[in-house]
Amino acid sequence: MDKDSNKATFLFSSIMVVVIAVVLSIAAIGLAPYQEKNIRVEKMQNILTSVSIPTETGNAEDFFNQYITKQIVLNNKGEEVTGKIAAFDIDLKKEQDKIKTRKKGEQLFPLFICNKDEKTFYIIPVRGKGLWGPIWGYISLESDMNTIYGVSFGHKGETPGLGAEIETEKFQQQFIGKKIFDEAGNFVSVTAIKGGAPPSDMHGVDAISGATITSRGVTEMFKRTLSNYIPYFKSRKR
Repeated sequence: MDKDSNKATFLFSSIMVVVIAVVLSIAAIGLAPYQEKNIRVEKMQNILTSVSIPTETGNAEDFFNQYITKQIVLNNKGEEVTGKIAAFDIDLKKEQDKIKTRKKGEQLFPLFICNKDEKTFYIIPVRGKGLWGPIWGYISLESDMNTIYGVSFGHKGETPGLGAEIETEKFQQQFIGKKIFDEAGNFVSVTAIKGGAPPSDMHGVDAISGATITSRGVTEMFKRTLSNYIPYFKSRKR
């Protein structure tokens, strides 16, 4: 075969494409367990960050097992369910998507209970929509199941200096000490207020300047996600 012919070029290119595809597939399969482990470790770190427990990749799992003393799975009525799936393995996006397929009654919600300094904290995963993609995080409540102890937020593609500010300590620190119930015991959540929240507002934080849609996303994420846990919290307070 003439090496300079179109046929030879096409054949060589086809062989290279197949070889590269095989190599990439083998690499992907071989690295999959490590990628899954990294995702699990990062999730553990984010959960612990919401209760101000600093970790590194090497010690995250040990710290998680030390401080997270119980994992609970709740149904949409706030009742504990067992045997279906571990709380840690619940994919919140898939649970939220059940609403689209008219399976709201089958939704499951994870709850992590942390014991730190002889105090109990309740950690709730949250997920919502920002300007350019999903936003998510973890909220920890003190033992009164009302006062926010800490938060940890992440995002997929928010704008640096604007929506991406939800990841900054400055924004997240605002939530500490805020309440999700009012004095009458009604669920009111926490709102990111455009123009700033008064210091006395126990249910409001300053919205991010120039990131109105992302700030609204945080507000909506809080209210919608936390509302799924209200029946459980109220049953525990009786």
